Amino acid sequence: MKKTGYLVFILSWTAASLWAQPLEYPKPQKLDHVDSYFGTPVADPYRWMESDTSKSVAAWVEAENKVTFGYLGKIPFREHIKERLTKIWNYPKYTPPFREGENYYFYKNDGLQNQSVLYIRHGLEAAPEILLDPNNLSADGTIALGGLGFSKDGKYLAYGISRSGSDWREIYLMEVGSKRQLPDKIKWAKFTGISWFQNGFYYSRYDAPADTTKALTAKNEYQKVYYHEVGREQGSDRLVYEDQAHPLRTFGLSVTEDERYGVLTIDQGGSKGNAVYFREMKGKDTSFRPVIETFDDNVSLVGVIDRGIVFRTDRKAPNGRVILVDPSAPTEPDWKDILPEKKDALMSASLVGGRLVATYMKDVSHHVYVYDTGGRLENEITLPALGAVMGFAGKNDDRVVFYSATSFTFPSTIYQYDFRTKESKLYQKPSIDFDPDTYETRQVFYQSKDGTRIPMFIVHKKGLVLDGKNPAL
Repeated sequence: MKKTGYLVFILSWTAASLWAQPLEYPKPQKLDHVDSYFGTPVADPYRWMESDTSKSVAAWVEAENKVTFGYLGKIPFREHIKERLTKIWNYPKYTPPFREGENYYFYKNDGLQNQSVLYIRHGLEAAPEILLDPNNLSADGTIALGGLGFSKDGKYLAYGISRSGSDWREIYLMEVGSKRQLPDKIKWAKFTGISWFQNGFYYSRYDAPADTTKALTAKNEYQKVYYHEVGREQGSDRLVYEDQAHPLRTFGLSVTEDERYGVLTIDQGGSKGNAVYFREMKGKDTSFRPVIETFDDNVSLVGVIDRGIVFRTDRKAPNGRVILVDPSAPTEPDWKDILPEKKDALMSASLVGGRLVATYMKDVSHHVYVYDTGGRLENEITLPALGAVMGFAGKNDDRVVFYSATSFTFPSTIYQYDFRTKESKLYQKPSIDFDPDTYETRQVFYQSKDGTRIPMFIVHKKGLVLDGKNPAL
């Protein structure tokens, strides 16, 4: 008891001593720099800090780090907390599997790897194999995967890589069956997806900067959408869409699962929403037609059914809704609600297994429902606990779909949902040095000052007496 009291005294004294000592931060240099915007002078004395490769910025960062880590290094219990957290976090982590062609794919991180590794299974019961390990692409682990796209038959994989956290992407191709890298290479891609159609894919890129040494700081203007065919040089890629009147807009083209339609999403900097256009991929008229031309609301592609294209939107529905767009009459007056707006917020929607799976946020916890494609409720998916879920991505002919669930006291755990039995079963559970069964989570409600009903979670060890004397975070 005396030792415990002495330790508490030492920790308290040390913390008080640290907080009592004022930190002396390095004083940044102020320059007499003034910009003029529409005739109004605006001082910008720290403009020099925007030059991320200059020696002066590097010296200032070094001085800041010296102050920061000098303070942190004096905290006596910091290393103990670090060791415990490192031990808890150091366990294999998986993402829910997804199917492409005849194979299943997932990401795995052994625990503390810089980058997660992409694995392939030739069937759900087959042993996993490494398909792509970005940790082998650089000595310091700073090259990351930045987007994937599989061809419809699963034969090819196009993948983007990002260096040192940059938004710039280089896109490469792999033949999945042989794991052979193809010579194709795409440069200057940025803010892009990868969407396959027939023997190639669509992607978004900028023109190569005039001075490649300033690629990280140069202004990005006039993004364009291109189509790349397997085996061709990038210089022969076909320009699909551009907008010379609006240099700051960005574009993404997604092809629907059945390859009937190409959906063009247009974002405009400073706007809260996006515009959407579409075109037929195989008809005589391949011009883009508008679904919505304004930038005030979010409209995102969910998928395609026999009756048309399905979108999720918050247009005239702050909590979100799912709509059906008829390609013969695609503008707003002819939109049809599949899932009208509800009192709970719509977090995600996906077309998988011939159904519409929707995740709603109710009292700060996810609830997942299965509907037919007409919007009729089939069932709610029973989740293991109050918390958050992710996943439910798949194809229209899938019989099962995977998702991960997590809560306050257990890490992300993967489940497999069967559309025929309407039941979930455990697919993959992480093994960690922590027993969640010794804790309990309760949700309670209380009223705020204005009468609003507020949900609150209480998490504590089982058996704890809640007498108002327990410390809480």
